[in-house]
Amino acid sequence: MADEQQTVDEAEQKEESFKPSAPTSKLNFDGPWKYDEAPQSTAAVEIKDQYELFIDGAFREPEKGRYMTSINPATEEPLASIAEATQQDVDEAVQAARKAYEKRWSPLEAAERGKYIFRLARMIQERSREFAVIESMDGGKPIRESRDVDIPLAAAHFFYYAGWADKLEYAFPGRKAEPLGVAGQIIPWNFPLLMLAWKVAPALATGNTVVLKPAETTSLTALKFAELCRDAGLPEGVVNIVTGAGQTGSLIVNHDDIDKIAFTGSTKVGKIIMESLAGTDKKYTLELGGKGPNIIFEDAPLDQAVEGIINAIFFNQGHVCCAGSRLLVQEGIADHLVRKLRDRMETLIVGDPLDKNTDIGAINSEQQYNKINEYLELGVQEGAELYQSSCDLPEKGYYCRPTLFTNVGQSNRIVREEIFGPVLTIQTFRTADEGIAKANNTPYGLAGGVWTDKGSKIFKVGSRIRNGVVWANTYNQFDPTSPFGGYKESGKGREGGLHGLYPYVKLNPR
Repeated sequence: MADEQQTVDEAEQKEESFKPSAPTSKLNFDGPWKYDEAPQSTAAVEIKDQYELFIDGAFREPEKGRYMTSINPATEEPLASIAEATQQDVDEAVQAARKAYEKRWSPLEAAERGKYIFRLARMIQERSREFAVIESMDGGKPIRESRDVDIPLAAAHFFYYAGWADKLEYAFPGRKAEPLGVAGQIIPWNFPLLMLAWKVAPALATGNTVVLKPAETTSLTALKFAELCRDAGLPEGVVNIVTGAGQTGSLIVNHDDIDKIAFTGSTKVGKIIMESLAGTDKKYTLELGGKGPNIIFEDAPLDQAVEGIINAIFFNQGHVCCAGSRLLVQEGIADHLVRKLRDRMETLIVGDPLDKNTDIGAINSEQQYNKINEYLELGVQEGAELYQSSCDLPEKGYYCRPTLFTNVGQSNRIVREEIFGPVLTIQTFRTADEGIAKANNTPYGLAGGVWTDKGSKIFKVGSRIRNGVVWANTYNQFDPTSPFGGYKESGKGREGGLHGLYPYVKLNPR
């Protein structure tokens, strides 16, 4: 241990000797230079003043004429009016999906279904810039993330499941896979189009039809996807999109003519859904909350780890259920790592999501913004030490500086509860066993990370962490071929990969 500490001290002394005379940690804001603005053009984007429900292949007004307002969280200005579906609208959508399932979609040759899904993937690619800009305007995330991660991954999932459509006999050897019928799907606001792709693509590939409800604050890309379904010539009623708030989602969950429920959202709502479905024969998958442990060992590549930490919690504003919001650092390097992390945080740009220089965009809604601030106040009240970067914030919009909490314990609520914002708690550990114990001391079990240069340690620690996904020397890396899902209160079932087909089929002997 003494030798390791000496090595760290020598590294720090060497680092000090090479520091420039002018600090570089604040170059973006009050140093000798700063980035010029690099706004993403919105010229190719068309956002209508009002959007209707998409039922049976056409847009139609809600029966009760109710509408919600979609707000741009970066400017607090309205973007569009969104229809709010009530009982009669949901009934019509389910009826359309049932008719399409029985007469148009499930009888269709599997290869033909694959062609439609492939066509949707290509159309997402072709309109990727439009989707990326709308995603950033509607949700507040930086254009770099929408453009480089969300939209390409959404298209990739449609491509992937288009390939499975006529190969289900290879996916389930010795068994015959049959579709379930009508799938009710409810998606969150943090990855609107990507979560749509995770659910719609495997459902269509296995011969099911869909009634989908996007989040009330981020419905625009789902409605744009409805336009793609129409333009692609997808048979009427195969995909139906009904917008609305929580009550609309409840109507879908409790509808008697829906065979499968897929939900991504909070653990609280997930528990309500499980209670609602108890005693029914509906299949369901739940992808719920998380409080991801990111474990940094003394032998980890620290500069790489710092970038991984930033990517795990700050670049996505913490708006990810699998965000690495709990940092567990081995004692010998804790102070050194925290200093590096603070320096890196000072370089992060918080601002306009459509500016290509922006690292951290706007919080999705005023409600979520207020929730995050309540947790910041709570953390201080609990005795934790708060550190925030010194960046400037725009005058309008819902923005939060990247935040660290040190001097925290397992009993702190900011450690135990999902904040869903750019807030990181830091704890230390001495041995691998202690780190694993702290990582598992949570009701959640969605995702985590391990940072070390020893492969054996990665396998030993990774296999003992009760998380559905464990990344090694990286974080937040996704692929359509890889399943995703959690343990404990983080959900039930898997999405993505071959595993993502199981929730949408019933398997019979051949």
